[in-house]
Amino acid sequence: MPEKRDYYEVLGVAKGASDEEIKKAYRKLAKQYHPDLNPDDKASEAKFKEASEAYSVLSDDEKKARYDQFGHAGLDGAAAGGGFDGAGFDINLDDIFGSFFGGGFGGGRRRAGPARGANLKYRMGLEFLEAAFGCEKEITITKEDLCDTCHGTGSKDGSAPKRCTTCNGTGQVSQRQQTMFGTVMTNRPCSACGGQGAVVTDPCPACAGRGRRQKKKTLKVRVPAGVDAGQSIVLQNEGEPGQKGGGYGDLYVEFHIRPHPVFTREGFQTFCEVPVTFVQAALGAELDVPTIDGPVKYRIKDGTQTGERFTLRGKGIPRGDRNGYRGDHVFVVAVEVPKHLDAKQKDLLKEFEAISGDRNYEKRRSFFDKLKEGFK
Repeated sequence: MPEKRDYYEVLGVAKGASDEEIKKAYRKLAKQYHPDLNPDDKASEAKFKEASEAYSVLSDDEKKARYDQFGHAGLDGAAAGGGFDGAGFDINLDDIFGSFFGGGFGGGRRRAGPARGANLKYRMGLEFLEAAFGCEKEITITKEDLCDTCHGTGSKDGSAPKRCTTCNGTGQVSQRQQTMFGTVMTNRPCSACGGQGAVVTDPCPACAGRGRRQKKKTLKVRVPAGVDAGQSIVLQNEGEPGQKGGGYGDLYVEFHIRPHPVFTREGFQTFCEVPVTFVQAALGAELDVPTIDGPVKYRIKDGTQTGERFTLRGKGIPRGDRNGYRGDHVFVVAVEVPKHLDAKQKDLLKEFEAISGDRNYEKRRSFFDKLKEGFK
């Protein structure tokens, strides 16, 4: 199979193109290469299909984001590998082209077939440590699903709906329409069957003949270690059911992480601030440094300054997709100046100040040296 071209290149737009620019580019190509305007021209038909495939991805915010990050491989079979007419490519040319010209082309050539169900999204809140180490959560979603009484047929006795005689089961009726190209045939949803291609003569009372009802469903979700805010996982076939025997959509579980009182994170690195006393910073001390695994002993050197950073290797966030890999933990020292001193403490500090010299305060000495240079 030949390698797919870049979708932006296919439409002739830059990667940062706006939605309107993408739509305009596709419209131009669709006019130029549509098969009904180029009968028996295989090259034009191939270009039309390629442009429609590119537009179906770049006009969908979710697919476009995955494509921008991972290329064709990020579409997980939705567009990559299956080909334009291959299984799993979720595209309807009549829908796309009809959004521009008010209807599809082809005089009823395309029959309405199975359509995959809608994808759903669920926002899951996680505690900081749940996201770090992974967990199993139980969620309850409300969605449309097949009616238990009629098993999705919509008929009271569970029998299959009968073919619509108005559209002969296609779900669409054709009509002539005058366009900029001349007289063409356009397809419209059949009003007799609502575009379904079949009618229910004795409706199921539980679902009023729709074949589906709102249901609650409880699912167990395995949250992988290391997920970050805004990331999501896909539960396949947990979306809504399709039409005319089409498969279920997927459920996207998006993660939102609650702030931690001590830790923050950037990617797989964790951070915290550790307050120390003036004496600990001056003389050096062994600290109990908090990490997501619990406290770790760490000795800071004498003369440690406020704002100094120290790194504990491998004490950050585990990365679930790489066995054994963990980020680092960085802690920042904050020297706390004592408050509410009594008379004796103040006298001792004054005595200490009196016997201290410039060599004890490198930053102070450097500051005044620079100040003198600035006024020369």
